Amino acid sequence: MKQQKPDPKLDLVLERIVDVPKELVWAAWTTPEHIKQWFTPVPWQTIHCEIDLRPGGIFHTIMRSPEGQEFPNTGCYLEVIPNERLTWTDRLLPGFRPSAHSINEHPFYVTAIIALESHANGCKYTATVMHSDEESRKKHEDMGFHEGWGIALDQLVAFAKEKLI
Repeated sequence: MKQQKPDPKLDLVLERIVDVPKELVWAAWTTPEHIKQWFTPVPWQTIHCEIDLRPGGIFHTIMRSPEGQEFPNTGCYLEVIPNERLTWTDRLLPGFRPSAHSINEHPFYVTAIIALESHANGCKYTATVMHSDEESRKKHEDMGFHEGWGIALDQLVAFAKEKLI
C-alpha cells in the first residue's frame, strides 16, 4: 500500500536519518520489552506494552508521568510490512472494533505511520501522524509532538546502539 502524501493542515511529520539499520529500528518498535525502554521521553516511563503484530492486532501501552499518573492507550495495527512500514490507529481497538471512547476521555485520535528506508548512514525514519481535523493536529503539535517524538527517537537510537547491536 503506497503511503499518501502528508497533508500539512492535518498531519504532523518527523523525518530523520538515523545511524542504525532499519532492522534494529523495526525491532525497537515491535518488541514490547524494547518499547518500554525508549517510547516515552524521560522522565516519563512506558510501564506496560502489549503487541500482537498483525493487521487487527493490539498495540497497547501504559505511560506513567513523573507525578505517577498513568495514561493507557490502546490501538489497532492497520498495516505491518516488516522492516518497512508500521501503521496503527487509536480510533480502532483490536480486531478493527470501533473505539467507544468519548472525546472527553481521549482528546483526539490519530493514525500513525512509521516508514523505514535503507540509507547509506543507517536508515531514513519517517513518522507521520494523521489527524481528523486541524484543531486536533494543532492540539497535538502544541502538546510537543516534534520535541516529544524527537526525544523518543533519540532514545530509540541510543537503545538500539547499546542493546541491539
